[in-house]
Amino acid sequence: MNMKTKEEQVVIGITCGRKENEAHFYLSQAYVEAVEEAGGLPVILPGCTSQEEMARLLCLIQGLILSGGGDVDPVHFGEEPLPGLGEIDPTRDIFELTFTRLALAAEIPVLGICRGMQILNISFGGSIYQDMVTQVKGCLEHYQKAPRWHPTHKVKIAAGTILARIFGATRFWVNSFHHQAVRQLAPGFITSALAVDGIIEGIESTSHPFALGLQWHPENLKEHHVLFHALVKACKKEQVRIT
Repeated sequence: MNMKTKEEQVVIGITCGRKENEAHFYLSQAYVEAVEEAGGLPVILPGCTSQEEMARLLCLIQGLILSGGGDVDPVHFGEEPLPGLGEIDPTRDIFELTFTRLALAAEIPVLGICRGMQILNISFGGSIYQDMVTQVKGCLEHYQKAPRWHPTHKVKIAAGTILARIFGATRFWVNSFHHQAVRQLAPGFITSALAVDGIIEGIESTSHPFALGLQWHPENLKEHHVLFHALVKACKKEQVRIT
């Protein structure tokens, strides 16, 4: 087996969920396996609220994945909670929003997945739908009943974007497990992917070398693992072009 040496690996921090009442952290193994397959060294970030601790964590990683999970507290984008809002974790929100800003300021490559894309958007002044079912007329079923490895709807990729360079395609199928989505795009970001119902499925920064958000779960789709390879390449400051 062709093993990467320690010197060749880049450390990728991955945020995780937290069950406060049950006193444990959680993260799907698929994230870890996707990073390892791409040649990165995954490190799970349990989160903290001290900026001093965040600064120390930032020194340990070369890339960041904002993982999926529960809902984001609407207080962070200036709204009151609506009836469709799910469970929130205030500590995780504070950590991820602050850490994301610090990571981009340090020009660390960032990949936001599902909730992670929403965090990326909110971190820089954007907003999200608290519950698409009640707020978006005519939207698709975005919380699929099929297995996680099975894609259920198409997305259209914007030409000239990082996402288009990675996939070399304008349309492809994705899986879908969300009831929140980007509403108002943050300044300094563009839409890189859309579902047929107009829901934003991908965003990316126009000023940062690699700050990409995806609404689907590529860690569960083998053919989408090119995204993790692209993240590792970006950490090595290599050209992000897979296909």
